[in-house]
Amino acid sequence: MTVKIDKKIVKFTVQSREELAAQQAAEAARRKAQEEPEPVQEALGFSLEQMHEALERPEMLLGSTYKVKTPLSEHAMYITINDIVLNPGTPHEQRRPFEVFINSKNMDHFQWIVALTRIISAVFRKGGDVTFLVEELKSVFDPKGGYFKRGGKYMPSLVAEIGDVIESHLRLIGLIKDEGLDEHQKKLIAEKRAEYEAGARTTQNGSSFPEGATLCGKCHTKALIFMDGCLTCLNCGDSKCG
Repeated sequence: MTVKIDKKIVKFTVQSREELAAQQAAEAARRKAQEEPEPVQEALGFSLEQMHEALERPEMLLGSTYKVKTPLSEHAMYITINDIVLNPGTPHEQRRPFEVFINSKNMDHFQWIVALTRIISAVFRKGGDVTFLVEELKSVFDPKGGYFKRGGKYMPSLVAEIGDVIESHLRLIGLIKDEGLDEHQKKLIAEKRAEYEAGARTTQNGSSFPEGATLCGKCHTKALIFMDGCLTCLNCGDSKCG
């Protein structure tokens, strides 16, 4: 198609093929999300807003900031996760994480922390199930060794600590459901705690579990005791005997 230019060209830019392809893909995703209603949307009679990478950032986002103090640094780390509210004012209103920022006076890890937050934010905006990030981050181990948080929970690395914060936030907004313990497990834990209550002492890390308790491989808390010939966790109820 030939286009006649009858005005003076005062400014122009050259767009690469990669930039053009990315722009076209984003535009196609935006049109698909807006113009192609899903069966659920058709049944409701209106279009549900879904999380996708072409979704524009609102002027204001709801956010939560978490303070993290580790023995790796004398300065605390502050993790802020901002959420976007989809379908506000309807029964299908939901909060989804949109972006994450990490600030600290300690600049030792600044470069990789900035890179990590940008990647996590990009995954958030992509949409879909983002809960897999928690397991990926929490499975990162520092070759120099981890540390215990207050309460006796073991953190294998600083990255795992960030994953733990993200998990707490996703539970807060309802993306991760807390399964909890069944009645039998609650009763078992209550009985075990009662037996050790008299001899339990508070340790330096603030744990109320027995001083000789070892690390539980399931909840990473120093609450594993040998009782009735079986290793049992007083925190999550995990038992080697089933």
